[in-house]
Amino acid sequence: MSAASTPPESASAPLPDWIALVREKVEGLRFGVVQLVVHDGRVTQIERTEKTRLPVERDASGRTAS
Repeated sequence: MSAASTPPESASAPLPDWIALVREKVEGLRFGVVQLVVHDGRVTQIERTEKTRLPVERDASGRTAS
């Protein structure tokens, strides 16, 4: 996501603390999911699931090795 697509920050409406935590979780993530859990309209939990992708191994003919 580019900075151009984020709404301008207003001095009269500070951002909630959980937004900084979400940014922190997303910054180092290459493949995965950041999930927010909401109760009664409030973010109560942030979950991060990271996937590690292994390179595809190919044999001499260029086919995927099994």
